[in-house]
Amino acid sequence: MNNGASKPKVGGSIPPVGTMKKVAILGGLGIEGVALQKYLKKTEPDLKPIVLDKKTDPKYLSKLEDFDLIYRAPGVLCSMPEIKKAVRRGVKFSSTINLFFEKAKGQIIGVTGSKGKGTTTQMIYEVLKKADKDVHVGGNIGNSPLEFVDKLTNDSITVLELSNLQLWDIKYSPHIAVVLDVFPEHLDWHKNLNEYVDAKMGITKYQRSKDIVFYASGNKLSQKIAKKGKGRKVEVKFDKLPIKLSIPGRHNLKNASMTASICSHLGVNPQVSLDTIAKFKGLPHRLQKVREVKGAIYYNDSASTAPETTVAGIKAFPKQSKILILGGKDKNSEYKTLEKGMVGEDIKLAILIGESKEKIKLAIKDVVKTRVLKTLEEAVGVAYKIAKPDDIVLFSPGATSLDMFKSYKDRGEQFERIVKKLKD
Repeated sequence: MNNGASKPKVGGSIPPVGTMKKVAILGGLGIEGVALQKYLKKTEPDLKPIVLDKKTDPKYLSKLEDFDLIYRAPGVLCSMPEIKKAVRRGVKFSSTINLFFEKAKGQIIGVTGSKGKGTTTQMIYEVLKKADKDVHVGGNIGNSPLEFVDKLTNDSITVLELSNLQLWDIKYSPHIAVVLDVFPEHLDWHKNLNEYVDAKMGITKYQRSKDIVFYASGNKLSQKIAKKGKGRKVEVKFDKLPIKLSIPGRHNLKNASMTASICSHLGVNPQVSLDTIAKFKGLPHRLQKVREVKGAIYYNDSASTAPETTVAGIKAFPKQSKILILGGKDKNSEYKTLEKGMVGEDIKLAILIGESKEKIKLAIKDVVKTRVLKTLEEAVGVAYKIAKPDDIVLFSPGATSLDMFKSYKDRGEQFERIVKKLKD
């Protein structure tokens, strides 16, 4: 099964790889680039693609017009002038995700949204696996789908987490599209909200009438994306499920409701779905309990890179007093969202670090007490001194990590290391 696109978004239609004389992998030292190199070496041994990456050549973008076909890694933005110029000169652009869609057998589920897509992707995968489906998982969740594409059969189901950067120049849409809540995000990468939403449109743009899109109820941007394609539209309302989740937060109830709807569509026994969802332990760095210290519980929510997700983290603990640690690299976010989300919440202190600390302080100082510090270790130390039994110490940055850390994973791991050193 495959959803070919009649009107590719970037770079024109792609001839068979084997017919292209000069092929490059742009940004090829990441997870997807390395997987692509291995795949092409196996399937096209005579091709010899060239890797263009700023880590090895600062002038890597000056060479784009030397190639017939270029595979773009997600971290290389489609809006770059050099890429636009190369497209005008006739260079064809593709990606690992596009190549997967071209080669994959079976059914493809694609999951996107501003947040929650990793959790929902993994949750769907675990339910289908429990239901004895031949199911595979990949995409933005951590491993390239090219690693298993040759194992797929017509009975296989692939669940892909798809980010805006992967969808930006996609030329196919999944058979089952999943659109979670969408809100302003990555505005440091996109020139405005419209460009961000347009990038997300790829998940439905090429759907056919026999396809289907599940979208979040009550979210206008999700609804807009769902309406883009020809697939059947299913609005998912987030009613209370007859189970108790193992992971906190109303937003995770939304993820669970979406998972239950999709798996029901795929014919999974409802009790199998509910039992598996109830036991789901969540993903690392997403409201992950680290440990209890002197009765206070420390949570790692480093994957929170937007104000909206910090608010979701705060509201996941409605009955407990909270000490927040937040801040990071600013990406033109609207931090007044934090102020609104903090009103009426029991927050002892908001400890601010990172590039965005002063901007966040300005936004929230009228509703919560703040303290500005330089390092994460200092922030944890202050939280440790004032935390009482039953308090929640929540590390939910609401900003990206690249001002002080290698990635949100590195940031979360450093938080966990600091917390584990605290004396109980």
